[in-house]
Amino acid sequence: MPAVTTCYRHPKVESHVRCTRCDRYICPGCMREAAVGHQCVECVKEGARSIRQARTAFGGRITAVPLVTYVLIGLNVLAYLAELVRPSVVGRFGMLGAGLRGPDGGHYLWQDPHPSVLHPEGLAGGEWYRLLTGAFLHSPPTEGTFGILHIVMNMVSLWSIGRVVEAQLGRVRYLALYLLSAFGGSVLVLLIAPEDLVVGASGAIFGLGAAYWVMARRLGADMDTVNRFMGGLLLWLLISAGLTSWQAHLGGLLAGGVVTLAYAYAPRDSRRALVQAGVCASLLVLLLVLTWAKVSALTGGSA
Repeated sequence: MPAVTTCYRHPKVESHVRCTRCDRYICPGCMREAAVGHQCVECVKEGARSIRQARTAFGGRITAVPLVTYVLIGLNVLAYLAELVRPSVVGRFGMLGAGLRGPDGGHYLWQDPHPSVLHPEGLAGGEWYRLLTGAFLHSPPTEGTFGILHIVMNMVSLWSIGRVVEAQLGRVRYLALYLLSAFGGSVLVLLIAPEDLVVGASGAIFGLGAAYWVMARRLGADMDTVNRFMGGLLLWLLISAGLTSWQAHLGGLLAGGVVTLAYAYAPRDSRRALVQAGVCASLLVLLLVLTWAKVSALTGGSA
């Protein structure tokens, strides 16, 4: 009497079919259709790991869902809700280079007299986290209509541009671009207008706008449409000089352009990821050095 063959994963199930890759017996529950015959679950997984993952023209993994854009919008909205509950969040976490805070919580300009009861705040007070936290806050509703329009316009822009840029760059490169653009905007605010309290995601969004233009040129897209888009972005840069912070917008635009140039023109070989990461790291170091130098100048070298 011939021996009964069973599935290697389910010893109690009688099986008569072998995996075409490992030649082990498999039951119907473990069968996966292959180009020839059937394969077991483990061989299918092993084969999937050996297949080269599809990449975009800029080296990112292809993703169908703009997850990072969703998360960024969610964080901005949550931060705005926090402002509604506790308005002091803006003054505590907004981008500020140098200011003074009194014992009653009042805020004073840096060049005001420095009695012992006033304490440094902002980056001059060691609050370096403001370089990024300010990019997730927006004008409070108490500032009239623009207070509400500020976050609405930015989130609509992030939704429109972010999805396109994320699809081309992949999640990791896209997140690095967004954060470095926000960082670059904050650093230019520090360098030019350190006493201004600045909030808003506009610097990061301007960085995405620069990325959109650079990628379009690299891919050979219809530049008439792209140039009209950039013309509108630059027009808003001029208009924003009287409404929000043109320094943050320009800083984000420049940082985003530098990062995306590295993404777009890095050699398309095994060195590409290394070159792209190296440029991002170098830009981050440069921004940190500029921040340290400015804060040291403001505080007399005590930063």
